[in-house]
Amino acid sequence: MNPFLNIWQHPKTSVAGVLIAVVTIAGVLSQQGVTLGSLGSGTVVSFVGALAAALLGLLAKDPGSQSGNSSGTSKLGAWMLVALLLSGTLPTSGCSRQSVAQQIVNWTPSLQSAVAAVNSLASALTPEDEAIFQTATASFNAVSNLLVVQARAYLADPSAGTLHQLQSQIVALQQQVNTALLAAARISNPTSQQHVLAGIQAVATIATAILALVQTVSSKSDIKRMAAQAVVKMAAVEPYLDRDAAARMVAAHYGEPIPAARQQVIEAEAEMMRAGF
Repeated sequence: MNPFLNIWQHPKTSVAGVLIAVVTIAGVLSQQGVTLGSLGSGTVVSFVGALAAALLGLLAKDPGSQSGNSSGTSKLGAWMLVALLLSGTLPTSGCSRQSVAQQIVNWTPSLQSAVAAVNSLASALTPEDEAIFQTATASFNAVSNLLVVQARAYLADPSAGTLHQLQSQIVALQQQVNTALLAAARISNPTSQQHVLAGIQAVATIATAILALVQTVSSKSDIKRMAAQAVVKMAAVEPYLDRDAAARMVAAHYGEPIPAARQQVIEAEAEMMRAGF
């Protein structure tokens, strides 16, 4: 395909791609201590990155978009959040905090459905495997329900206090999921093990998505504290993660191509591992 023709035919997507690249490069430069000079109380690099992120937000909320373009604006909204995640050190405005809070709440119905699907798996297991499964997933309902409540509280009041509680709650869920994945690997029947891992994987994907979103509105010290609370690291459960299944779920949620969703999943997991999760 002619790249110049593609840019002409899809200008909005092309501009979004350029802005994401700018935010990503700005984040890398900031992490390496490259400032390109001061600008007010910040740096030129942070200003350029923040400006690019803001422009992505405008693209994602284009008032001229009609219902037929809802998929495209959804994709741009997802790309904006990924760009904010990749930037890492860039400041987050009140507007973007509200957007992140809404995106977190948007994941909660899928979380509740995924947990309900996990609960239904026990009846198909042998008594021995069921005991392993029940122990591994015993807290899923309570922890996920508390997360849903806290996500809604943060959306209503995106303050430092509600964010702190949301941070604690998402780490609690992520740890429950990671522990459950390790336990499910001990299920003796291969078919049962595959079904259980697939069910827990769905919850894990949502937990990862929410944790990645929470990171975008958390300070470095907050992320360090959260990572310290994560005893079971992602590296330990990585062999049991199905990135293709995760990409399909993310693609369906945001209404975007699977390759783009797969890249988001990879970047989110890599960022969390770098942060110490």
